[in-house]
Amino acid sequence: MAPIPTPSAEPQDNPDGYVGLEAAHAERLARQRGWSTVRSLPPGAIITMEYRAGRLNFEVRDGRVARAWKG
Repeated sequence: MAPIPTPSAEPQDNPDGYVGLEAAHAERLARQRGWSTVRSLPPGAIITMEYRAGRLNFEVRDGRVARAWKG
């Protein structure tokens, strides 16, 4: 049986700091700060609720980040 992988540590970064930024800029910044996955979603998007370490989610409205959260 294969060993269970240890998830990498998440960046010490506050998701609230991305709110209000232009979406493409926020995505580049998040990747520079160490987020392995950045997901941009339209308002009201239906998504799965599984938590993924290292993933940052953006709700994008009118080209700007309206909400950001980990997982």
